[in-house]
Amino acid sequence: MHFLRPVRLVAAVAAFAALALPGVAHADAVTQWNLNATAAVFAANPPTPAAALSFAMVHGAVYDAVNAIDGGYQPYLVRPPANPWDSREAAVATAAYRVLVAVVPSSQTVALANVAAQYASALAAVPDGPTKVGGTAVGEAAAAAMLAARTNDGRNPTAPFPFVFGTTAGAWRISPPLASPESTPWIGNVKPFLVPSAEMLRSDGPNALTSEAYAADFNEVKSLGAFASTTRTADQTNAAIFWQAQSFGLYSGVMRSLSARFALTPAENARLFAMVALASADAAIGCWNDKYYWNFWRPLDAIRLAEDDGNAATEADPSWRALFDPATATAPALATPNVPDHPSGHSCLSSAALNAMQEFFGTDKIAFDIVSSRFAGTPAQTRHFERFSHALKEVIDARVWGGIHFRTADVQGVVLGKKVAHWERKHYFQATD
Repeated sequence: MHFLRPVRLVAAVAAFAALALPGVAHADAVTQWNLNATAAVFAANPPTPAAALSFAMVHGAVYDAVNAIDGGYQPYLVRPPANPWDSREAAVATAAYRVLVAVVPSSQTVALANVAAQYASALAAVPDGPTKVGGTAVGEAAAAAMLAARTNDGRNPTAPFPFVFGTTAGAWRISPPLASPESTPWIGNVKPFLVPSAEMLRSDGPNALTSEAYAADFNEVKSLGAFASTTRTADQTNAAIFWQAQSFGLYSGVMRSLSARFALTPAENARLFAMVALASADAAIGCWNDKYYWNFWRPLDAIRLAEDDGNAATEADPSWRALFDPATATAPALATPNVPDHPSGHSCLSSAALNAMQEFFGTDKIAFDIVSSRFAGTPAQTRHFERFSHALKEVIDARVWGGIHFRTADVQGVVLGKKVAHWERKHYFQATD
């Protein structure tokens, strides 16, 4: 158990896990700046995996700032000089703000104006004096360390990415109706935040086209993931669409809810959000590195072109469409993502996030609700889970139900994310007192 207050919180976790009640809205400086960062990063970077890198930088700096004041755990990068009476509110706001103004593009004037106003308001709420000065200095130092560590780390390169578009069976190509590749393929070449290298996360790879395992995956997604599937249930359809949202946005809501339920302190919140954000970032880096290493085709192309795969157990359907088709009634519109299939990005990031949460709370058995940006204002926007692992299982299934991934890509994505979370557990956020 890695709580700062383990005895009381172990009992609280057990009690609330049984109750399965949704968390009441509650905010301290850490959760408030998570909300602020979410709005700013998503305004500047519409839901793409690159957002995970920005959240990692924000929450890594916030953690180092709070940990410098409270102590008890290893720093992520640095432990600036601090006093126990320094303002945590000033430290959190300053660390988050300084990182955000560095990662949010200057073209996002509204987002930057909003975070500037939020920062001014946060500092104005802290009484003037040594406490405020000390907290601000701690936040400045934590942010400066993060920005220095991430200088020239491979984000936002100017050189074109070397896409390899294939025409042979198994090779990735852009699936219709999209006409161009993704905008952030370079994620896989970014320096990791936790693990020594992205290559150490290499997955086992997709099944051979002529194998029974490939045929099983193929026929499953062909049936369950079809636009007009007769084997997919209504709830499976809703689940597939529900999960098509930016993962850290989904899990930030879960963490804020759990923070309120268990009355986490700012120090505990800082560590929880940093653990999840940093693990998610490395999962994104490792996953995108793996995607372009295997460069494997998506189910949409595989099913339409199955006559070329050499497998007698697969049958082509040139007119096959996935549930994730623009004709599906949801906003924003759905389509097969314009990145290689293997491994599943959502599975990688969800596994890292949910395994990090499990590590923080010391148990898998915590009931929670998760709210998606899909189905806004309706009961379908919320799904309930009794365990972190139950949500992860549904993520695996949902990508098949959506018709956008072979199951093997989902399962191996989960393995990749779990590797990151386990590395983090062994090498970071260790108690020192």
